[in-house]
Amino acid sequence: MAKDFYGELQLGILGGGQLGRMLIQEAINYNVNVHILDPDKNAPCRKLCNRFECGSLSDFETVYNFGKELDMITIEIEKVNVDALEKLEEEGVVVYPQSRIIRLIQDKGLQKQFFKQNDIPTAAFQLMSTKDNLYETVIGLPYIQKLRRDGYDGKGVKKISTPDDIATAFTEPSLVEELVDFEKEIAVIVARNDRGDISTFPLVEMEFNPQANLVEFLISPSTLALEIQVQAEEIAKKIAGDLQIVGLLAVEMFLTRDGQILVNELAPRPHNSGHHTIEGNLTSQFAQHLRAIFNLPLGSTAARTHAVMINLLGEPKYEGLAKYDGVEEVLGREGVFVHLYGKKYTKPFRKMGHVCIVNEDREVAIKNARWVQETLKVKA
Repeated sequence: MAKDFYGELQLGILGGGQLGRMLIQEAINYNVNVHILDPDKNAPCRKLCNRFECGSLSDFETVYNFGKELDMITIEIEKVNVDALEKLEEEGVVVYPQSRIIRLIQDKGLQKQFFKQNDIPTAAFQLMSTKDNLYETVIGLPYIQKLRRDGYDGKGVKKISTPDDIATAFTEPSLVEELVDFEKEIAVIVARNDRGDISTFPLVEMEFNPQANLVEFLISPSTLALEIQVQAEEIAKKIAGDLQIVGLLAVEMFLTRDGQILVNELAPRPHNSGHHTIEGNLTSQFAQHLRAIFNLPLGSTAARTHAVMINLLGEPKYEGLAKYDGVEEVLGREGVFVHLYGKKYTKPFRKMGHVCIVNEDREVAIKNARWVQETLKVKA
Protein backbone atom coordinates (compact mmCIF):
# COMPACT_ATOMS: atom_id res chain seq x y z
CA MET A 1 0.00 0.00 0.00
CA ALA A 2 1.10 3.55 -0.70
CA LYS A 3 0.53 4.68 2.87
CA ASP A 4 2.95 3.52 5.53
CA PHE A 5 0.52 1.63 7.76
CA TYR A 6 2.61 1.65 10.93
CA GLY A 7 0.40 3.86 13.06
CA GLU A 8 -1.36 5.57 10.15
CA LEU A 9 -3.53 3.01 8.42
CA GLN A 10 -7.24 3.17 9.19
CA LEU A 11 -8.52 -0.43 9.13
CA GLY A 12 -12.23 -1.20 9.25
CA ILE A 13 -13.58 -4.58 10.32
CA LEU A 14 -17.13 -5.56 9.46
CA GLY A 15 -18.24 -7.48 12.53
CA GLY A 16 -17.31 -6.97 16.16
CA GLY A 17 -17.46 -10.50 17.53
CA GLN A 18 -14.73 -12.74 18.86
CA LEU A 19 -12.85 -12.92 15.55
CA GLY A 20 -12.69 -9.14 15.36
CA ARG A 21 -11.62 -9.05 18.99
CA MET A 22 -8.69 -11.37 18.34
CA LEU A 23 -7.76 -9.45 15.18
CA ILE A 24 -7.60 -6.26 17.25
CA GLN A 25 -5.35 -7.97 19.79
CA GLU A 26 -2.91 -8.70 16.96
CA ALA A 27 -3.35 -5.37 15.12
CA ILE A 28 -2.17 -3.53 18.25
CA ASN A 29 1.32 -4.84 17.45
CA TYR A 30 1.28 -2.83 14.18
CA ASN A 31 -0.12 0.40 15.68
CA VAL A 32 -3.03 0.13 13.25
CA ASN A 33 -6.15 2.18 13.97
CA VAL A 34 -9.10 -0.22 14.02
CA HIS A 35 -12.70 0.78 13.33
CA ILE A 36 -15.53 -1.69 14.00
CA LEU A 37 -19.09 -1.90 12.65
CA ASP A 38 -21.47 -4.30 14.39
CA PRO A 39 -25.24 -4.39 15.02
CA ASP A 40 -24.82 -5.36 18.68
CA LYS A 41 -24.16 -2.43 21.01
CA ASN A 42 -22.57 -4.93 23.43
CA ALA A 43 -20.31 -6.56 20.81
CA PRO A 44 -17.05 -8.02 22.18
CA CYS A 45 -14.98 -5.44 20.24
CA ARG A 46 -16.81 -2.36 21.47
CA LYS A 47 -14.23 -1.27 24.07
CA LEU A 48 -11.07 -2.45 22.31
CA CYS A 49 -11.16 -0.54 19.02
CA ASN A 50 -10.33 3.06 18.11
CA ARG A 51 -13.90 3.63 16.92
CA PHE A 52 -17.01 1.50 17.38
CA GLU A 53 -20.15 2.05 15.33
CA CYS A 54 -23.37 0.20 16.06
CA GLY A 55 -25.19 -0.46 12.81
CA SER A 56 -26.41 -3.02 10.29
CA LEU A 57 -23.85 -4.99 8.30
CA SER A 58 -26.43 -5.68 5.59
CA ASP A 59 -27.55 -2.07 4.98
CA PHE A 60 -25.90 -0.41 1.97
CA GLU A 61 -25.74 3.14 3.35
CA THR A 62 -24.48 2.03 6.76
CA VAL A 63 -21.62 -0.05 5.35
CA TYR A 64 -20.74 2.53 2.70
CA ASN A 65 -20.67 5.46 5.15
CA PHE A 66 -18.68 3.42 7.65
CA GLY A 67 -16.02 2.60 5.08
CA LYS A 68 -15.67 5.67 2.87
CA GLU A 69 -13.06 7.43 5.04
CA LEU A 70 -11.03 4.27 5.72
CA ASP A 71 -7.96 2.92 3.94
CA MET A 72 -8.85 -0.75 4.13
CA ILE A 73 -11.75 -2.99 5.12
CA THR A 74 -11.74 -6.63 6.12
CA ILE A 75 -14.43 -8.91 7.56
CA GLU A 76 -15.00 -11.31 10.42
CA ILE A 77 -18.36 -12.45 9.04
CA GLU A 78 -19.53 -13.01 5.45
CA LYS A 79 -23.08 -11.70 5.89
CA VAL A 80 -22.34 -8.12 4.82
CA ASN A 81 -23.56 -5.76 2.10
CA VAL A 82 -21.37 -6.58 -0.89
CA ASP A 83 -22.84 -3.82 -3.10
CA ALA A 84 -21.48 -1.24 -0.65
CA LEU A 85 -18.07 -2.93 -0.63
CA GLU A 86 -17.98 -2.90 -4.44
CA LYS A 87 -18.68 0.85 -4.48
CA LEU A 88 -15.99 1.44 -1.87
CA GLU A 89 -13.52 -0.56 -3.99
CA GLU A 90 -14.39 1.59 -7.00
CA GLU A 91 -13.64 4.69 -4.91
CA GLY A 92 -10.21 3.44 -3.83
CA VAL A 93 -10.84 1.77 -0.49
CA VAL A 94 -8.95 -1.54 -0.33
CA VAL A 95 -11.30 -4.44 0.53
CA TYR A 96 -9.73 -7.77 1.51
CA PRO A 97 -11.00 -10.35 0.94
CA GLN A 98 -12.24 -8.84 -2.29
CA SER A 99 -15.97 -8.15 -2.61
CA ARG A 100 -16.33 -10.61 -5.50
CA ILE A 101 -15.05 -13.41 -3.26
CA ILE A 102 -17.39 -12.49 -0.42
CA ARG A 103 -20.30 -12.50 -2.90
CA LEU A 104 -19.37 -15.98 -4.12
CA ILE A 105 -18.95 -17.42 -0.63
CA GLN A 106 -22.21 -15.90 0.63
CA ASP A 107 -24.00 -18.32 -1.70
CA LYS A 108 -23.28 -22.00 -1.09
CA GLY A 109 -24.67 -22.79 -4.54
CA LEU A 110 -22.07 -20.53 -6.18
CA GLN A 111 -19.41 -22.12 -3.98
CA LYS A 112 -20.35 -25.56 -5.26
CA GLN A 113 -20.38 -24.38 -8.87
CA PHE A 114 -16.92 -22.86 -8.34
CA PHE A 115 -15.66 -26.22 -7.06
CA LYS A 116 -17.07 -27.99 -10.10
CA GLN A 117 -15.68 -25.48 -12.60
CA ASN A 118 -12.21 -25.61 -11.05
CA ASP A 119 -11.96 -29.39 -10.54
CA ILE A 120 -12.07 -29.12 -6.74
CA PRO A 121 -13.23 -32.45 -5.27
CA THR A 122 -16.61 -32.10 -3.55
CA ALA A 123 -19.74 -34.14 -2.89
CA ALA A 124 -22.26 -34.50 -5.73
CA PHE A 125 -24.88 -31.75 -5.52
CA GLN A 126 -27.96 -30.25 -7.15
CA LEU A 127 -29.35 -26.72 -6.86
CA MET A 128 -32.98 -26.31 -5.78
CA SER A 129 -35.15 -23.20 -6.22
CA THR A 130 -38.16 -24.41 -4.16
CA LYS A 131 -39.06 -27.17 -1.73
CA ASP A 132 -41.16 -28.86 -4.41
CA ASN A 133 -37.98 -29.50 -6.41
CA LEU A 134 -36.81 -31.81 -3.63
CA TYR A 135 -39.20 -34.48 -4.85
CA GLU A 136 -37.39 -34.51 -8.21
CA THR A 137 -33.75 -34.56 -7.09
CA VAL A 138 -31.29 -36.85 -8.83
CA ILE A 139 -29.38 -37.16 -5.53
CA GLY A 140 -30.63 -40.29 -3.84
CA LEU A 141 -31.94 -40.39 -0.28
CA PRO A 142 -30.61 -39.80 2.29
CA TYR A 143 -29.10 -36.42 1.42
CA ILE A 144 -28.21 -33.10 3.04
CA GLN A 145 -30.18 -29.94 2.28
CA LYS A 146 -28.37 -26.62 2.79
CA LEU A 147 -29.76 -23.13 2.45
CA ARG A 148 -27.83 -21.28 -0.23
CA ARG A 149 -27.61 -18.16 1.91
CA ASP A 150 -27.33 -17.19 5.60
CA GLY A 151 -26.55 -20.60 7.07
CA TYR A 152 -23.85 -20.55 9.75
CA ASP A 153 -22.70 -22.42 12.88
CA GLY A 154 -24.73 -25.49 11.98
CA LYS A 155 -27.87 -23.53 11.07
CA GLY A 156 -29.39 -23.84 7.62
CA VAL A 157 -28.57 -27.56 7.30
CA LYS A 158 -31.04 -30.46 7.32
CA LYS A 159 -30.70 -34.18 6.78
CA ILE A 160 -33.46 -35.54 4.52
CA SER A 161 -33.68 -39.28 5.12
CA THR A 162 -37.15 -40.16 3.79
CA PRO A 163 -39.74 -38.53 1.49
CA ASP A 164 -41.73 -37.62 4.62
CA ASP A 165 -38.87 -35.37 5.78
CA ILE A 166 -39.42 -33.10 2.77
CA ALA A 167 -42.53 -31.71 4.47
CA THR A 168 -40.29 -29.93 6.99
CA ALA A 169 -37.49 -29.05 4.55
CA PHE A 170 -36.33 -25.49 3.88
CA THR A 171 -38.57 -23.61 1.45
CA GLU A 172 -35.92 -21.06 0.39
CA PRO A 173 -33.41 -21.63 -2.46
CA SER A 174 -31.10 -24.41 -1.38
CA LEU A 175 -28.82 -27.15 -2.59
CA VAL A 176 -28.90 -30.83 -1.87
CA GLU A 177 -25.74 -32.84 -1.70
CA GLU A 178 -24.87 -36.45 -1.38
CA LEU A 179 -24.56 -37.66 2.21
CA VAL A 180 -20.84 -38.26 2.66
CA ASP A 181 -19.76 -41.32 4.62
CA PHE A 182 -16.75 -39.63 6.19
CA GLU A 183 -14.17 -40.83 8.65
CA LYS A 184 -13.09 -37.38 9.85
CA GLU A 185 -13.83 -33.72 9.34
CA ILE A 186 -10.60 -31.88 8.63
CA ALA A 187 -9.58 -28.33 7.78
CA VAL A 188 -6.71 -26.36 6.32
CA ILE A 189 -6.30 -22.61 6.69
CA VAL A 190 -4.46 -21.00 3.80
CA ALA A 191 -3.23 -17.41 3.41
CA ARG A 192 -2.39 -15.45 0.27
CA ASN A 193 -1.03 -11.91 -0.01
CA ASP A 194 -1.21 -9.53 -2.97
CA ARG A 195 2.23 -10.64 -4.14
CA GLY A 196 0.79 -14.09 -4.74
CA ASP A 197 2.65 -15.76 -1.86
CA ILE A 198 0.62 -18.67 -0.46
CA SER A 199 1.10 -20.48 2.85
CA THR A 200 -0.94 -23.14 4.65
CA PHE A 201 -1.26 -24.03 8.30
CA PRO A 202 -0.87 -27.73 9.13
CA LEU A 203 -4.00 -29.85 8.69
CA VAL A 204 -6.26 -30.12 11.75
CA GLU A 205 -8.75 -32.80 12.78
CA MET A 206 -12.13 -31.72 14.18
CA GLU A 207 -14.92 -33.16 16.29
CA PHE A 208 -18.40 -31.62 16.24
CA ASN A 209 -21.04 -31.21 18.95
CA PRO A 210 -23.84 -33.51 17.70
CA GLN A 211 -26.61 -31.28 19.08
CA ALA A 212 -25.39 -27.91 17.81
CA ASN A 213 -23.32 -29.08 14.81
CA LEU A 214 -20.49 -26.81 15.99
CA VAL A 215 -16.79 -27.55 16.20
CA GLU A 216 -16.24 -28.64 19.78
CA PHE A 217 -12.81 -30.25 19.75
CA LEU A 218 -9.83 -29.68 17.45
CA ILE A 219 -6.46 -31.44 17.40
CA SER A 220 -3.27 -30.11 15.79
CA PRO A 221 -1.11 -31.13 14.14
CA SER A 222 -2.82 -34.07 12.49
CA THR A 223 -1.42 -37.59 12.66
CA LEU A 224 -3.17 -38.69 9.47
CA ALA A 225 -1.01 -40.20 6.73
CA LEU A 226 1.44 -37.70 5.23
CA GLU A 227 -0.05 -38.08 1.76
CA ILE A 228 -3.47 -37.08 3.12
CA GLN A 229 -2.00 -34.00 4.79
CA VAL A 230 -0.12 -32.97 1.65
CA GLN A 231 -3.16 -33.52 -0.57
CA ALA A 232 -5.39 -31.43 1.69
CA GLU A 233 -2.87 -28.58 1.79
CA GLU A 234 -2.47 -28.67 -1.99
CA ILE A 235 -6.25 -28.47 -2.44
CA ALA A 236 -6.36 -25.42 -0.16
CA LYS A 237 -3.51 -23.76 -2.07
CA LYS A 238 -5.25 -24.42 -5.39
CA ILE A 239 -8.49 -22.85 -4.16
CA ALA A 240 -6.66 -19.76 -2.87
CA GLY A 241 -4.81 -19.44 -6.16
CA ASP A 242 -7.91 -19.98 -8.29
CA LEU A 243 -9.80 -17.35 -6.29
CA GLN A 244 -6.80 -14.98 -6.23
CA ILE A 245 -7.92 -14.17 -2.70
CA VAL A 246 -5.99 -11.74 -0.52
CA GLY A 247 -6.32 -12.70 3.12
CA LEU A 248 -7.10 -15.88 4.99
CA LEU A 249 -9.27 -18.74 3.73
CA ALA A 250 -10.50 -21.65 5.85
CA VAL A 251 -11.15 -24.78 3.79
CA GLU A 252 -13.35 -27.33 5.56
CA MET A 253 -13.14 -30.87 4.18
CA PHE A 254 -14.32 -34.42 4.67
CA LEU A 255 -11.96 -37.40 4.68
CA THR A 256 -14.07 -40.31 3.45
CA ARG A 257 -13.70 -43.86 4.69
CA ASP A 258 -12.09 -44.83 1.39
CA GLY A 259 -9.43 -42.11 1.68
CA GLN A 260 -10.90 -39.38 -0.55
CA ILE A 261 -10.80 -35.71 0.40
CA LEU A 262 -13.96 -33.73 -0.44
CA VAL A 263 -14.22 -29.98 0.12
CA ASN A 264 -17.26 -29.02 2.16
CA GLU A 265 -17.28 -25.22 2.59
CA LEU A 266 -15.08 -22.12 2.58
CA ALA A 267 -14.77 -19.17 4.96
CA PRO A 268 -12.74 -16.14 3.73
CA ARG A 269 -11.55 -14.96 7.15
CA PRO A 270 -10.06 -16.20 10.42
CA HIS A 271 -11.95 -19.28 11.47
CA ASN A 272 -12.82 -21.43 14.46
CA SER A 273 -10.54 -24.16 13.11
CA GLY A 274 -7.52 -21.88 13.59
CA HIS A 275 -7.88 -20.62 17.16
CA HIS A 276 -5.25 -23.05 18.42
CA THR A 277 -2.61 -21.22 16.34
CA ILE A 278 -2.36 -18.43 18.94
CA GLU A 279 -0.46 -20.73 21.30
CA GLY A 280 0.23 -23.70 19.04
CA ASN A 281 2.01 -22.20 16.01
CA LEU A 282 4.83 -19.75 15.34
CA THR A 283 2.36 -17.41 13.62
CA SER A 284 -1.28 -17.19 14.63
CA GLN A 285 -4.07 -17.15 12.06
CA PHE A 286 -4.88 -13.57 13.10
CA ALA A 287 -1.31 -12.38 12.56
CA GLN A 288 -1.24 -14.22 9.22
CA HIS A 289 -4.48 -12.57 8.06
CA LEU A 290 -3.05 -9.13 8.82
CA ARG A 291 0.24 -9.98 7.13
CA ALA A 292 -1.69 -11.09 4.04
CA ILE A 293 -3.99 -8.06 3.75
CA PHE A 294 -1.09 -5.67 4.47
CA ASN A 295 0.92 -7.45 1.73
CA LEU A 296 3.71 -8.35 4.14
CA PRO A 297 5.79 -11.54 4.07
CA LEU A 298 3.70 -14.44 5.38
CA GLY A 299 4.83 -15.89 8.70
CA SER A 300 5.98 -19.40 9.47
CA THR A 301 3.04 -21.68 10.22
CA ALA A 302 5.12 -24.39 11.89
CA ALA A 303 3.59 -26.01 14.97
CA ARG A 304 5.33 -25.23 18.26
CA THR A 305 3.88 -28.31 19.95
CA HIS A 306 0.73 -30.42 20.09
CA ALA A 307 -2.32 -28.22 20.60
CA VAL A 308 -5.96 -29.05 21.29
CA MET A 309 -8.67 -26.40 21.06
CA ILE A 310 -12.09 -26.70 22.63
CA ASN A 311 -14.97 -24.27 22.18
CA LEU A 312 -16.67 -22.98 25.31
CA LEU A 313 -20.35 -23.26 24.45
CA GLY A 314 -23.20 -22.03 26.60
CA GLU A 315 -24.61 -24.92 28.64
CA PRO A 316 -27.93 -26.29 27.35
CA LYS A 317 -30.31 -25.14 30.07
CA TYR A 318 -28.87 -21.72 30.85
CA GLU A 319 -29.70 -18.30 29.42
CA GLY A 320 -28.83 -14.89 30.84
CA LEU A 321 -25.80 -13.12 32.34
CA ALA A 322 -22.82 -15.38 31.72
CA LYS A 323 -21.15 -17.14 34.63
CA TYR A 324 -17.98 -19.21 34.16
CA ASP A 325 -17.59 -22.17 36.50
CA GLY A 326 -14.16 -23.80 36.83
CA VAL A 327 -11.91 -21.07 35.35
CA GLU A 328 -9.49 -21.01 38.29
CA GLU A 329 -9.34 -24.78 38.41
CA VAL A 330 -8.39 -25.19 34.74
CA LEU A 331 -5.88 -22.33 34.85
CA GLY A 332 -4.09 -24.22 37.59
CA ARG A 333 -3.05 -26.89 35.10
CA GLU A 334 0.08 -26.34 33.01
CA GLY A 335 -0.42 -25.60 29.32
CA VAL A 336 -4.02 -24.40 29.56
CA PHE A 337 -4.89 -21.03 27.96
CA VAL A 338 -8.39 -19.59 28.40
CA HIS A 339 -9.85 -17.07 25.95
CA LEU A 340 -13.16 -15.49 26.98
CA TYR A 341 -14.91 -13.46 24.29
CA GLY A 342 -16.47 -10.72 26.39
CA LYS A 343 -20.06 -11.70 25.59
CA LYS A 344 -22.31 -10.46 28.37
CA TYR A 345 -25.12 -12.99 27.89
CA THR A 346 -25.02 -16.72 27.37
CA LYS A 347 -27.58 -19.02 25.77
CA PRO A 348 -27.51 -22.71 24.84
CA PHE A 349 -24.58 -23.51 22.53
CA ARG A 350 -23.53 -19.89 22.06
CA LYS A 351 -19.77 -19.57 21.51
CA MET A 352 -18.58 -17.83 24.66
CA GLY A 353 -14.86 -18.54 24.45
CA HIS A 354 -12.28 -21.18 23.70
CA VAL A 355 -9.47 -22.94 25.50
CA CYS A 356 -6.20 -24.07 23.98
CA ILE A 357 -4.33 -26.90 25.66
CA VAL A 358 -0.71 -27.50 24.67
CA ASN A 359 1.70 -30.30 25.56
CA GLU A 360 4.71 -31.96 23.99
CA ASP A 361 2.86 -35.27 24.38
CA ARG A 362 -0.19 -35.45 22.09
CA GLU A 363 -2.07 -37.90 24.31
CA VAL A 364 -1.50 -35.78 27.41
CA ALA A 365 -2.80 -32.72 25.55
CA ILE A 366 -5.94 -34.64 24.55
CA LYS A 367 -6.44 -36.00 28.08
CA ASN A 368 -6.08 -32.52 29.59
CA ALA A 369 -8.50 -31.09 27.04
CA ARG A 370 -11.15 -33.70 27.91
CA TRP A 371 -10.70 -32.76 31.56
CA VAL A 372 -11.13 -29.05 30.73
CA GLN A 373 -14.33 -29.89 28.82
CA GLU A 374 -15.76 -31.55 31.93
CA THR A 375 -14.54 -28.89 34.34
CA LEU A 376 -15.14 -25.49 32.70
CA LYS A 377 -18.82 -24.68 32.13
CA VAL A 378 -20.64 -21.55 30.94
CA LYS A 379 -23.84 -21.04 32.92
CA ALA A 380 -26.07 -18.15 33.95
